[in-house]
Amino acid sequence: MNSKQQWQAVLDRDRAADGTFVLAVRTTGIYCRPSCPARRPKRENVEFFAAPDDAERAGYRACRRCHPRDAALPEPQPEWIAQVRQHIEAHLDEPLTLEALSAQVNVSAYHLQRTFKRVMGITPRAYAEARRLGKLKAHLKEGDSVASASYAAGYGSSSRLYERASAQLGMTPSVYQKGGCGMHINYTIVECSLGRLMVAASQKGVCFVSLGNSEAKLLDELKHDYATATIARDDARLGQWVSVILKYVDGRQTTCDVPLDAQGTAFQWQVWRALQAIPYGHTRSYGDIAKSLGNPKAMRAVGHACATNPVALVVPCHRAVRADGSLGGYRWGLERKEKLLAHEQWMKDEG
Repeated sequence: MNSKQQWQAVLDRDRAADGTFVLAVRTTGIYCRPSCPARRPKRENVEFFAAPDDAERAGYRACRRCHPRDAALPEPQPEWIAQVRQHIEAHLDEPLTLEALSAQVNVSAYHLQRTFKRVMGITPRAYAEARRLGKLKAHLKEGDSVASASYAAGYGSSSRLYERASAQLGMTPSVYQKGGCGMHINYTIVECSLGRLMVAASQKGVCFVSLGNSEAKLLDELKHDYATATIARDDARLGQWVSVILKYVDGRQTTCDVPLDAQGTAFQWQVWRALQAIPYGHTRSYGDIAKSLGNPKAMRAVGHACATNPVALVVPCHRAVRADGSLGGYRWGLERKEKLLAHEQWMKDEG
């Protein structure tokens, strides 16, 4: 990896990068593994070393939270992990239990669950859901009907499809399949303190707000989400809404009220409204948000709703964090999330 790729692995908390290098923070004198859950430092305060010994020779000490020396040598992946993955992928249309999977590879259900999650980063059930969703999206994009795509992906019934897939797609399967068919969308791209800001809107309201470094990539993302919509640039029409969002980014106002036409399920909208209700300069854990919706066990679903939020800033999913206060994920990059939260906290304290 070059330094840019290493920094991206740090921002992504990429566990696959553990053992390949360590990052050292000049302001704290501590070095960590790339996936360390601690809050990310500023890029200018970071340097990279190939191994823990190199960092320690430079005067840094090991992080007590992520224990980077333990990741110095990549952990060998048990051979049966591949067997479990193959079995899951071959039986997506069947209910999978830990007991059935453990019988396939002759290890205990507890050991299977714990080891699979450590190696893959997700549980066997979450892995099955991800593979099923991937097959569904592929079939829908190929033009298959919702019913045939659902069957091919292993959902089994339409109710199961709409219950599970809609939250992950960010819209119903039928709308995803149409790719915004019949919609007329205008967009504009402007510079802001977070990079390039894209705002896109239908006749009803703002349907897409994204952050990035490349105008071409932002446009590709919009076209991907609305593959069959008519899309055209119109800076003048969107000027008023862009102005509202820029004032919010700059801290000149604490709200970001624009009309929305974002595609989402009923549950996603519940989460998005809960996010909009979080006061400026404050955060809530995914668990707290789930509890506020009357469903304490829905933390994972809340996380999916945040990850599929199509309107950055207007729906402030950057205010959702993990229970331990660490940032968690962010669709537009953890560095932007950290910057947004720090700026909001500073503005709140100043005000």
